[in-house]
Amino acid sequence: MPTIFSRIIAGEIPSYRVAENDRNYAFLDINPVAPGHVLVVPKKEVDYIFDLDRDDYLSLQSFAADVARAVAEVMPCKRVGVAVMGLEVPHAHIHLIPLNSEADMDFRKPKLSLSETEMRHIADAIGEAFTKRNK
Repeated sequence: MPTIFSRIIAGEIPSYRVAENDRNYAFLDINPVAPGHVLVVPKKEVDYIFDLDRDDYLSLQSFAADVARAVAEVMPCKRVGVAVMGLEVPHAHIHLIPLNSEADMDFRKPKLSLSETEMRHIADAIGEAFTKRNK
């Protein structure tokens, strides 16, 4: 059975896509801890990030760095935090979270509820910054 992330990548479930390449896909978390919270996933369905083969792991990390630079360009933040937990969905993924304080990375706090318009605006802005930086 494909994971929810595989179904998002396949277009079976809608997402707020911000970037994509041949190996990886990045989209907004629909339950963000901060506006601009992005999930970066390999298209290859692997449960644990450290079970990715070396090339796929390096590709994912490099892609995540490019996405993080785009997030930092458009979201008001001091840094973009990175978290890899992998407990909530059995598909390797990286969280990129705009940070202004360490509390912004607390996954225990209530998740935000942003409107579809806000989500679309954020996704489009990050996507445009990503495309511009990676031409």
